[in-house]
Amino acid sequence: MEKKKDIESYILGHIDPDDPVLRELDRETHLKVTGARMLSGHLQGQVLTMISKMIQPERILEIGTFTGYSAICLAKGLAAEGKLITIELDDELESLAQKYIKKAELQKNIIQLIGPALEIIPALNETFDLVFIDADKREYVDYYNLVFDKVKKGGYIIADNTLWGGKVLHPSVPGDKQTAGIVAFNELIKNDTRVEKVILPLRDGMTIIRKK
Repeated sequence: MEKKKDIESYILGHIDPDDPVLRELDRETHLKVTGARMLSGHLQGQVLTMISKMIQPERILEIGTFTGYSAICLAKGLAAEGKLITIELDDELESLAQKYIKKAELQKNIIQLIGPALEIIPALNETFDLVFIDADKREYVDYYNLVFDKVKKGGYIIADNTLWGGKVLHPSVPGDKQTAGIVAFNELIKNDTRVEKVILPLRDGMTIIRKK
C-alpha cells in the first residue's frame, strides 16, 4: 500500500499541476459535500482533459455533474464554440458547480441540467463526440443504451468506476445493486461488437469505449 501511495505521489509530482480553480473546488467539495471522494481529482482530471483535447469534441454529454470538477476538465478540450451538457440529479449541488464553472470562465460552454438522467437523455436532440458516465452505478446499462445512438461514429464513451473498488471480482453479495450494475455494464461492453474498448486501472477504473 505504501508503495502505491509513493507511486501516486511521484505521478502527481511529474504532471501538470491543478489549476487554481480546480484546487479551490476540490477543497470546498471536501469541506462541504458528503461523498467528496466521488470528485474526479487531479490525476483523473488531467487524464480527462488530455483525452478531450485529443478528440477536440464539439459536443460532450456528462452524466453525473457532482460539483463540476470533471465537467470543467472535459470542457477544456472542447472545440471552438463547443458545448458540454452535464446532468445532475441532486439540485443541492447545482449552485456549487455553477460557482466554479463561472470561475473557470466556462459558463458559455457548459449547460447544467438538473433531474433524472434517464428522463433527460431521451429529450436531448443532440449528437455527441464524447460521453462521460459517472452517476448511479445501477443505471449504467440504461445510460449506455440511451446514449449509444446519440454518439457519432468514431465517437467515445468513457465510464468511470468500472472496477468499483475491486468488488467486480466478487460480485455476488446479496442486495449490492451498485456492484451488480457495474458488473452488468462491464459484461455488456465486453460483448458489444459495435465498439472497441479498454479498461484503464486508473483510480477506481475507467473504461474507454470507441464506437466503430
